Amino acid sequence: MLTANIPTHLSLRFLKIHCNSGDLQRARHVFNQIPEPDLRAWTLLISAHTRHGFVREAINLYASLRARNIAPDNLLLVSVAKACAVLGDLRNATELHNEAIRFGFGLDVSLGNAMVDMFGKCKFVDGARRVFDAMPVKDVISWTSICSCYVRCGLPRQGLVAFREMGLSGVRPNAVTVSTVLPACSELRDLNSGREIHGYVVKHGMEGNVFVSSALVKVYASSVSIKQAQKVFDQMSQRDVVSWNVLLTAYFDNREWEKGMALFSRMRSEGVRLDGALWNAVIGGCLTNGETEQALKMLGMMQESGFKPNQITVTSLLPACKDLESLRAGKEVHSYIFRNCLMNDLASTTALVFMYAKCGELELSRRVFSLMPEKDTVAWNTMIIGNSMHGNGGEALLLYRNMLESGVKPNSVTYTGVLCGCSHSRLVDEGIKVFESMRDHLVEPDADHYSCLVDILSRAGRLEEAYQFIQRMPMEPTASAWGALLGACRVHKNVELAKIAANRLFEIEPDNPGNYVLLSNIFVTAQKWEEASETRKLMRDRGVAKTPGCSWVQLRNRVYTFVAGDRSNEHSEKIYKFLKEMGEKMRLAGFVPNTDFVLQDVDQEEKVGTLCNHSEKLAVAFAMLNLNGESTIRDYVNVNECGYIMQDQCHPEFKALESLDGFRLIIVDLRMFANDISKVIR
Repeated sequence: MLTANIPTHLSLRFLKIHCNSGDLQRARHVFNQIPEPDLRAWTLLISAHTRHGFVREAINLYASLRARNIAPDNLLLVSVAKACAVLGDLRNATELHNEAIRFGFGLDVSLGNAMVDMFGKCKFVDGARRVFDAMPVKDVISWTSICSCYVRCGLPRQGLVAFREMGLSGVRPNAVTVSTVLPACSELRDLNSGREIHGYVVKHGMEGNVFVSSALVKVYASSVSIKQAQKVFDQMSQRDVVSWNVLLTAYFDNREWEKGMALFSRMRSEGVRLDGALWNAVIGGCLTNGETEQALKMLGMMQESGFKPNQITVTSLLPACKDLESLRAGKEVHSYIFRNCLMNDLASTTALVFMYAKCGELELSRRVFSLMPEKDTVAWNTMIIGNSMHGNGGEALLLYRNMLESGVKPNSVTYTGVLCGCSHSRLVDEGIKVFESMRDHLVEPDADHYSCLVDILSRAGRLEEAYQFIQRMPMEPTASAWGALLGACRVHKNVELAKIAANRLFEIEPDNPGNYVLLSNIFVTAQKWEEASETRKLMRDRGVAKTPGCSWVQLRNRVYTFVAGDRSNEHSEKIYKFLKEMGEKMRLAGFVPNTDFVLQDVDQEEKVGTLCNHSEKLAVAFAMLNLNGESTIRDYVNVNECGYIMQDQCHPEFKALESLDGFRLIIVDLRMFANDISKVIR
């Protein structure tokens, strides 16, 4: 260790060596041995702390200097400005700017550039612009810094304006300027400006700059000019991970999944050094394109390659576990979160709550929620919506009240979840009170909230009141509002209001087959055969096709699919025989099937037989025949064949089946609605 009384010039040399090597402890020791450190020594030490990540200490060193009443010079102020920029410390940045002016450095170009960059990184556009405008001389760094400030602060249009002003002022942009302003074109999807800058790049020979070329690839990719993006990419003399990632993401975003995977294979074959962000991009791309199994495969490959999935990986994968109907996969991700100490990560645990709720495992969802050390608005919303999805309106209301008591502010999504829960649980008065209290919590009701209240009134049979409420809405009623009224008209057999609601729906969404089918079914139920026929004809004339009803169950990692009246399954004979036996068993137990929703003009016995053909029943019957000791059946549906979900034939019959055979049935509606039947109808 150095001792005192060595010459100052040697101390500075040793100080510089230790600062450059990152040995800040020895650098500080050498600095402390200098009796009266000059500004050069202070600047070396402050810059070294910033460069090696000890930014707060760099600012503290400057405070120590000022406490000794030492006046800084422009180079020292530049080093402190860089520290403030890294830290995004606006308070110290503003004080530093004031000191620069007080000490007479306001006109210094280097310091001015550092100040513009500092304010830009502190997201203080006005401060950056004031410094920039006050500079009598502006060089390429000055203009690049102000362009960067605008882009960084979410003002891409102003960034492009500054770039054009730069050219008009006679200062020629360099490669750094171009790579700084091109992201503004990407964000704005301004293909014309991107092409103009591309022309400038070619004219001034900047194509070889990897940052410029990567930014150009992103400009074309964001504007869905994938061929041009590929062309720029192929012409790059060298490529970094960013350029590969940009093109890869562009393919996935443009639904060109096969090309994206081919590019990923090419990356691996060419020895491109993959990072966690790129693996996340591939996994996310698979999920975006509905290739969930491939996403899970990529997750395995990611781990085999030595990369640990992070919060981004987990939160993108968990919703997909439901899309794969794979609760097992979701539980594996849960185990990963637990093993890797991510249970304190709010985003990961919230995604777990959502995944379990959508898979029908509300109790597991509750357990995860209760273990969360911290809950934000999104977490509360997720649990509220989970209960609403399962028809637990009372629990959703209780959660909402607990949320308010905990001091977490509700938002628009909160009220959508609570109101939906009130609707499915027939909590009419409670729902109205919640709706009327929204403005007390500074949330303005939107069209979705009004539609929820229409649904609440409609499900309770208050159809005229719901219709009057629609007419008083302060905005144009949406398809959701009219659809809620139309669905209730079927249950409560109100033909006249059904015609009004359906005619409005035919105007708002003329290509939605469900509206035509529902109105036709209402006419059939009312035995208005001619009007039902006219509705079907209108549907055909407009070229609207009905989505086939489909249900499937997953047994031991294999999916079995059924459609209404399906006899293609090799076990069809056993399935129909089983349904007949169960029907007789339920009849003897006192269950009377509701045939109101059989829409054919046939006798009662045939109607009862028709009820056995629904795809949901076929799927459930098949699962019951193959339970093999399991206690839960999950039936996935893509449309609800039975009409209004809480009052039709199938769901009460499912409840009867549950009570007779002692299993638990969960119907997962892939239109984003899941019903745990044993809880919804109880």
